[in-house]
Amino acid sequence: MSAIVIIPSRYSSTRFPGKPLCLISGKPMIQHVFEKVKKARLVRDVFIATDSESIFNAVEAFGGRAIMTSDRHESGTDRIAEAAEKLQQDGYKAQNMEIVVNVQGDEPMIMPEMVDDVIELMNDRRASIGTLAKRISDIRDIADPNVVKVVFDEDDFAIYFSRSPIPYYRDEWKDLTRIKDEGSQVTVFKHIGVYAYRREALLKFAKLKTARLEKIERLEQLRAIEKGIKIKVKETSFETIGVDTPVDVERVERCQSLSL
Repeated sequence: MSAIVIIPSRYSSTRFPGKPLCLISGKPMIQHVFEKVKKARLVRDVFIATDSESIFNAVEAFGGRAIMTSDRHESGTDRIAEAAEKLQQDGYKAQNMEIVVNVQGDEPMIMPEMVDDVIELMNDRRASIGTLAKRISDIRDIADPNVVKVVFDEDDFAIYFSRSPIPYYRDEWKDLTRIKDEGSQVTVFKHIGVYAYRREALLKFAKLKTARLEKIERLEQLRAIEKGIKIKVKETSFETIGVDTPVDVERVERCQSLSL
């Protein structure tokens, strides 16, 4: 297989405008993501897909490759699909991007091994999409709707993603307040939003209309579930810290200093 990574990176953000360019340890956040992904052993090329000239210029300045995309996309998946189509139109060989990996531009703690893991999932020809999950260790995350949970079958294909606690341990949790008391006795997986797509599946997925479950939970991966697109899941031991606010930048910097 031949894989590329496309990192969607938009300038506008309600909570943190311009966050891809915020400095972490002296470098723009988008550069940290780019450099981590470049270390993945199964990646042929890395591109940043953006709607911002400021981000485009910053990427070019640190030696990355940027692709300008529409400012009307509602999701990162739509943005990377446009970027993949542009690459092919510009003569980039389709066989060089059999697999397209989506790594969010606000994940500066992403590890190269995580990228390799989602690519290797695509060795299973039944899988159209690959993604990661981590066992929840902080019981507060189980009831947190901002932490997306996933359940999968015995072949590791996703059955459902939800903001609610799934599976629901009926006997251990008489009500949701009991999770805090007994959550350590159960196994719940948190979804880690790194995706590998077969190129054809990515382009098909981006053209599908928003599905009913997706609208309810506000989770675009449910569009794939509802349309019968198979998502294979691999457990990872790595944790990530997504940057949504300036406070998260401080958390990332503390983690980086501890890892040095």
